[in-house]
Amino acid sequence: MEVNLQLQQDKGKELEDATMYRQLIGSLIYLTLTRPDITFAVSVLSRFMQKPLKPHLDAIRRVLRYVKSTPTYGIKFKRETSLELIGYCDADYARDISTRRSTTGYVFILGSGAVSWCSKRQPTVSLSTTEAEYRAAAMAAQECVWLTQLLKELNQEVKAKVTMFGDNLSSILLAENPTFHARTKHIEVHYHFIREKVLRGEIDFKYINTLEQMADMFTKSLSKEKIIKFCEDMGMVEANIEREY
Repeated sequence: MEVNLQLQQDKGKELEDATMYRQLIGSLIYLTLTRPDITFAVSVLSRFMQKPLKPHLDAIRRVLRYVKSTPTYGIKFKRETSLELIGYCDADYARDISTRRSTTGYVFILGSGAVSWCSKRQPTVSLSTTEAEYRAAAMAAQECVWLTQLLKELNQEVKAKVTMFGDNLSSILLAENPTFHARTKHIEVHYHFIREKVLRGEIDFKYINTLEQMADMFTKSLSKEKIIKFCEDMGMVEANIEREY
């Protein structure tokens, strides 16, 4: 998507027939199972399926042009001596200009490639950046617990602590501090799930610079250079396929 593109529900010409738009969204949602690089764009565009407008169709055509130019692009998993599960979580505060809800994004790397990722609008409005980041971290922590259990069922050894990176110091300190601050009482109790995991030593929540935060690509549209860098970090490469003509 274009950097800083702001799509709205009521600005633009209404489409005569929205069937094609909905069919394209359905196909792209299926494609996000193996293409994390288009997950954020598809997540945003799927919000307008009820009443798509001309700007929404233009945006989805841009995604289709990108997919057409990268047909052999995918995640490559290399044989590793030891597999380590690492997570990255991020949130973009009040990204949705229609509802002012924040966007949650996370990705988990196992060995050399990404195995789980998500880009989702949060269910309620956050009152601060810290709250938005904390909600994103809680959602990522739930995915982390599920992945850890899955690996154990597959007889795969998992470290005692799974490292998870975030770029908001306030949310990290809130997860590590056992004291329940008055300023955070408005945060629902179940979002303190991650704090419980951190205190038990199951998750090691660490700070990472925003420039290295690959989960950033699941919360906002980025420049070409950043997209390429983060895709490489997730193990996405172009497959060498010999074509017969």
